[in-house]
Amino acid sequence: MFLTDPGTPITITEPDGRGSPEEVHLLAPEEIAAVNAALAARRALLVRGEPGAGKTQLARAAAVALHRAFVGLTVDARTESRDLLWHFDAVARLAEAQRQGAGGAERLQPTQTTESSLAIERFVAPRALWWGLDWAGAAAQAQRAGAPEPPPLAEGCRPANGVVVLIDEIDKADSDVPNGLLEALGAGHFPVPGRREPVRASASAPPLVIVTTNAERALPEAFVRRCLTLDLVLPKERPELVERLITRGRAHFPGASDDLLLQAAEMLARDREIAIDRGWRPRPGQAEFMDLVRAALTLAPVHDTTPEALLATLRPYMLLKSGQDIG
Repeated sequence: MFLTDPGTPITITEPDGRGSPEEVHLLAPEEIAAVNAALAARRALLVRGEPGAGKTQLARAAAVALHRAFVGLTVDARTESRDLLWHFDAVARLAEAQRQGAGGAERLQPTQTTESSLAIERFVAPRALWWGLDWAGAAAQAQRAGAPEPPPLAEGCRPANGVVVLIDEIDKADSDVPNGLLEALGAGHFPVPGRREPVRASASAPPLVIVTTNAERALPEAFVRRCLTLDLVLPKERPELVERLITRGRAHFPGASDDLLLQAAEMLARDREIAIDRGWRPRPGQAEFMDLVRAALTLAPVHDTTPEALLATLRPYMLLKSGQDIG
């Protein structure tokens, strides 16, 4: 199954109905082409762009549109490559060994021995790429290890259709992290401690792995070569940028007036130009535009005024974030 119909609004909600506000994503033709190429080539898709360009949202929208399960992990400076594959709970294994040493071995199941109860495999929990490559195997391993339940599923999304795995902001990690994923992403398998057979990707529904980067740090060439790449770049010219923001604003906020969307888009475009000219970061982008419109619509009834009247009041807090006076 591949993506079709560019411009069709895709509604993204949290599986449990809680958490972040409902989002709407409009799949652009270049996004559809890149995702479909990654699916056909069975390669990861590296999505590059500044914060707020819609990289993370693209992954979630692709999962909804393809009716696939979704698993995501945001990388930080402490992330190791194995954190994306599996987690070995050494503390739990040590506690079990101490319990048995204190006489707990008498409470073992009839089919268990001290050696089998301390087998490394019993303390290994699956992580994002394991769920992506082999959902059924990850679920069985999670039960064996007493790990948390499988990732929640959005309505209509099933792991039988495949899994979308989001590795978010990989440039935050050391280069050892992308290098440590070469086998999993390139060959579709990886070893796990305590297991004779490696985890392998499903032949019928291989995962769609979407990796995002804000380009704050260069990625290893070997890693980039194993990925298809998509650059999400906002238009440089103000008319094109305003038009794009208004189009996405209409899809996301159908009750918003054209005047509200136009004013908010013009504000963002102007402040973005200031940020670029003065070298300020972060630069306001699509995410800040959505936040500005949402806040104006939400607060208007509270202040007994119109959303348009609130834009100027909200602008200093939501667009430029350098702490500078923009005049």
